[in-house]
Amino acid sequence: MANGLKFGLWYSLRNPVRWSQPYPEIYAETLAQIAWAEAIGYDDVWLTEHHFCEDGHAPSILPIAAAVAARTHRIRIGTSVLLLPLHHAVRVAEDAATIDILSNGRFDLGVGVGYRPQEFSGLGLRSQHRAGLMDEGLEIVRALWRGETVKYSGKHYQIEHAKLSPLPVQNPMPLWVGGFAPASAKRAARIGDGYLGTGDIAPMVKIYREELAGLGRSHLARVAGGHFWMIVSNNPTRTLAQVGPHVLYQIEMYNKWLGDAGQALFPVVSDPSQLVELGILNIMPPAQAVDAIASYVEATGIERYYTWTVPPGMPAGHMNEYLQLFAEEVIPKFK
Repeated sequence: MANGLKFGLWYSLRNPVRWSQPYPEIYAETLAQIAWAEAIGYDDVWLTEHHFCEDGHAPSILPIAAAVAARTHRIRIGTSVLLLPLHHAVRVAEDAATIDILSNGRFDLGVGVGYRPQEFSGLGLRSQHRAGLMDEGLEIVRALWRGETVKYSGKHYQIEHAKLSPLPVQNPMPLWVGGFAPASAKRAARIGDGYLGTGDIAPMVKIYREELAGLGRSHLARVAGGHFWMIVSNNPTRTLAQVGPHVLYQIEMYNKWLGDAGQALFPVVSDPSQLVELGILNIMPPAQAVDAIASYVEATGIERYYTWTVPPGMPAGHMNEYLQLFAEEVIPKFK
C-alpha cells in the first residue's frame, strides 16, 4: 500500500444544454463542495481548461483557482491543465504567482500544449506553433519565478526586461507538464517538476522516467494522475444509472475533440455500461476501489491521485455521498 498518497478532485464545470443549470449555481456549488471536501480530508483540487465549448467548459481557470484559494485553508490548488500556448507566458507567471500568494503557497501550475485547432484560431494563434509556444513559455515562466530580469528573443516571444514582482510564496513553485503524447512526457522530464496524466499513463510514465534518467534527473521524478473516473459506491448499479448518461456525454465529446485532432484516445461507445467494461468509468465498493487504486499506484508510481468529480450536467451536491464514502473508507487506507 502506498503510504502518504494524496487525493484530489478534478473539475471542468461543464453545463450541457440538455441538463442546463444557471452558471452562478454551478460555480457556487462547486466552490462550496471544494471547501467541504477540504474539511473531510481531501488534499488537492485540480482545474482543467478548454475554450469555445457549447457546454461552457471552464475557459478561465486561474480566476476559479483564486476563488478556491479565498475559500480554503489547507487543500492544494492545481491546474490539470492550463493550455500554456493559448496564454502569454508573462501573464501566466504573474497570475500564478498571485494565486500562490492568495493561497499562501498552495498553488501548482500544470500546463499542457493543447490539441483543438479551433481554440488556437479563435484566439488568433496557429495550432502548428503550439510546441514552440509551449517550450518558450515554460522557459519564460521559470525565469520569472526565479526573480530574473528576463530578456528573451525566440521564435514566438520577444521580451525586453520583464521582472516579476511580487514573487510566488513557494521557491520553487511546482510546475507540472501534462499530456498523452511522448513529447509531453519528455518535456515534463526536461523542464517540469513532474508529469500529469490520467487513465492508462504507465507507458508515458516509462518514457518520462527514461528521459529523466538520460538527463541525470531521476531523483526528481514526480507523477500525479489517476483513473478517469473512480466513484466509490455501495450500490454500483444504482450509481451507474444515475451518472452513466452524463459520463457518456463527456466521453463522446472528448472522442469528437480528440478525433478531430487526429489523437483518438477512447474507443467509440454508445452505452454507459461499455465505459465500465473499458475501465473508463469505475464504480465500485470501497474495498475494491482500494485495490484498484493500489494497483494503479504500483503501475505508475504516482504520489498524487485525482479523478473526475462531477459528471457534466449533474449538480455537484449529488456526488457528495460518494465523495464522503471515498473519504471515510478509501483515503485512510493510504495514509
